[in-house]
Amino acid sequence: MPWSWDPPKSEANLRKHGVSFGTAELVFDDPLSLSLPDPYPAEERWRTIGVVGNRYLTFVHTDLEDEGQELTGMGRIISARKSTRTERKAYDERPR
Repeated sequence: MPWSWDPPKSEANLRKHGVSFGTAELVFDDPLSLSLPDPYPAEERWRTIGVVGNRYLTFVHTDLEDEGQELTGMGRIISARKSTRTERKAYDERPR
């Protein structure tokens, strides 16, 4: 899936969490990545956990819709960070 994001937000995320949105999209290269619903009232969001290099990363994203609320086939990255201990455990211990 192609990804889009707000460049200033990606720069702020890199300063705050040490993860760029460009790196975050590589989580989908992990064949074992785990996507979970991430409840948010205004839109359907997902939290995806995966390994990039030797780092566990989590990023929050949503599917983009056009004006008619049809899916466009693109995703929007909202945030990215190092995975928490609980997220790493969920990734490591889920059935495969």
